[in-house]
Amino acid sequence: MTERRCRLAAVALMAAVSAGCASSPPARFYALSAVADAQPEALAPGLAVGVGPLVLPEYLDRAQLVTRESGNRLRIDEFERWGGSLRDDFLRVWSENLARALGSERVRLLEGELRYGVDLRVGAELLAFEGHADGSARLKVRWAVRDGAGRRTLLVRESDYRQPVAAPGDSRALVAALDRLLARFSAEVARALAALPPTPPESVDQAR
Repeated sequence: MTERRCRLAAVALMAAVSAGCASSPPARFYALSAVADAQPEALAPGLAVGVGPLVLPEYLDRAQLVTRESGNRLRIDEFERWGGSLRDDFLRVWSENLARALGSERVRLLEGELRYGVDLRVGAELLAFEGHADGSARLKVRWAVRDGAGRRTLLVRESDYRQPVAAPGDSRALVAALDRLLARFSAEVARALAALPPTPPESVDQAR
């Protein structure tokens, strides 16, 4: 091939690549939102709760939304993304939902060193938080409640929820379904926290 033909081929290749990049759809970004019920349950007003940590599997700890197509096959959409960290977003909305359900202004994220006393701590391991090819969304989570000092485990549960997606294939509808799943999970945790006996005073003092 002559030098002229090489240059023409290189120009044509660059033009094709540029055209492909220009036609790529823009990325869209999503954030979880607290689902506000008409009337908060106010199960335990004044209860001090520390929320966290939250452990995510590697396949969910990413910027892209995840859909399970079949069996072990996942679809990772490069152009449908979380606006920030899914872990941080989940914790933020979980704590908002808990505060509303409990009727307490003393629900805080456990970030870094604990600088305030809490009555109870609740942490979780996220096992599934994704869309499914059948038009549903799923949240599966293993969670535990500890005393305020973090020394005694008071409760361990595993919860598994499904929620229909209003418009299967639409990412906004998927995120709305995930919001609803997180609200249902939060309500279960709030009921469990409210049902526990009061934390012994010495445990709270040690957490301060």
